[in-house]
Amino acid sequence: MKFYGRKTELEKLNRFLARDNQLLTLIYGRRRVGKSELIKEVLRNTVLPSLYYECKQTTEMNNVESLANLISETYHFPQLAFRNIEELLDFLFANAKEQGLILVLDEYSYLRETVKGLDSIIQSLVDKYREASKLKLILCGSVVDTMKGLILKENPLYGRIDLTIDLKPMDYYDAALFYPNFSDDDKVRLYSVFGGIPYFNKLIDEKLSVRENIIELIASPGARLENEVSMYLKSEIAKINSANEVFETIAKGYHKYSDILSQSHVSSAPTMVDVLDKLIHMEIVVKQAPINDMQNKRKSSYHICDNLSHFYYKYIYCYNSQMNVMNPNVFYDRYIATDFETSYVPLVFETICQQYLIRQNKIGLLKEPFDLIGKYYYDDPQTKTNGEFDIVTKDSNGYIFYEAKFRTFPLTRETITSEIMQVEKTGFKCYKYGFISRSGFSTQPQEKEIFIDLAQIYQ
Repeated sequence: MKFYGRKTELEKLNRFLARDNQLLTLIYGRRRVGKSELIKEVLRNTVLPSLYYECKQTTEMNNVESLANLISETYHFPQLAFRNIEELLDFLFANAKEQGLILVLDEYSYLRETVKGLDSIIQSLVDKYREASKLKLILCGSVVDTMKGLILKENPLYGRIDLTIDLKPMDYYDAALFYPNFSDDDKVRLYSVFGGIPYFNKLIDEKLSVRENIIELIASPGARLENEVSMYLKSEIAKINSANEVFETIAKGYHKYSDILSQSHVSSAPTMVDVLDKLIHMEIVVKQAPINDMQNKRKSSYHICDNLSHFYYKYIYCYNSQMNVMNPNVFYDRYIATDFETSYVPLVFETICQQYLIRQNKIGLLKEPFDLIGKYYYDDPQTKTNGEFDIVTKDSNGYIFYEAKFRTFPLTRETITSEIMQVEKTGFKCYKYGFISRSGFSTQPQEKEIFIDLAQIYQ
């Protein structure tokens, strides 16, 4: 299958691997995010010889024998035998003195579990061969906490890692490369469900509609991705019941810590903190603070940032019993269709609009680059209420307010004027007003207005 996206990461890896010296690279990220495919794509396009080994959850000697067999097959050596992993790695470092070699240890955490002191062993070899070897060693893994620990000061590898890549899910634009023949509207809908995980997106069938893909892949008994979310949670977190409670509560629209604690059945505040911290480390929940009061913990909120998890807990987890006894089409119409179109997708569209603005900012296409983007907290002096504006940027001139509308009809002058007046009534001072519309506009922008339509977002 064709490789999509990851342009920045590919350029960075290719640039590093082109160097004529020893290098140690660390690549980590959540399960299914595409780490292995990224590495394989780099290996397909390099002139250097390479060894790609996926570590196994077995004994040290089983891994040693498997890797030794790979070396023999790749280089047509007679059968090699090593007493331990240190001896094998020493052999590879030594044999890369004249010609460079790329060695990939994928799922490194598995090997690390079975070989006591493996980080120290690699540190010793890196130091021993720093000036003599041209080995490019890539350590890759999905257990994020373990992999992040390799760069901490107390770890033996601290200061030895030349390149670190924390591979994140793709944004809406790169995710859409997997399904280019869908309309822009449908690209938004598909991203709302399958997010930026390459593995999920490559399962989408362009011969089917959005609805049919959703039913086929997650919203029917035995669907390919029906158990994907729960399996990922069980592999990473012990308190799975508490995690389910937290997810379901956030999916219902409760985002403040106090609300999540009171509306869920999590036993205690310490348990809640522990579960939220773990979900944040797993990069499927994000903690957000308003950009105008970032240190205020009371105003922070928690959101599910993995779209498949969000969709699963909003529509599948809570109605699983019904799904198992109903026709998939009837289930979709009764429990998903209306809310999905009127509430769920418009909410994710706001995230897409933020990602669009960040893309534009990074490539220098905004007239005034912004420093911050996020929610803006306000107190309304007239109504004595408070709230948040969902998309606000801050640059050297001040704030720009953005409103995202996923509606079937164009934004009118009346609607735009009304939105601006509502913002002004809260006392929020911004120097421009941006509007992002799925269906375009029936009017032209005035002096302090920015208009963006869906076609621009996918250009």
